[in-house]
Amino acid sequence: MRIAFILIFLCLTACMATPQANDPALPTATLETPKKEANNEMRDAIQAPIEKAKQVEDQVLDGAEKQKADIEAAGG
Repeated sequence: MRIAFILIFLCLTACMATPQANDPALPTATLETPKKEANNEMRDAIQAPIEKAKQVEDQVLDGAEKQKADIEAAGG
């Protein structure tokens, strides 16, 4: 019987602690804005090295071809 009261109490407190969707005390714009900004910062942090690698890819490939041609010309 005591366990039943404890479980009912825990369920009721969990329901009361959950904010309601129509609660005017919770500003929705401020809750969503940091998530969007955090996602943009994370995306930018991930994309920056990828973009940098794309920019130098042609230079690396050209250098590899030149090195291969030099080795062939040297008799290797």
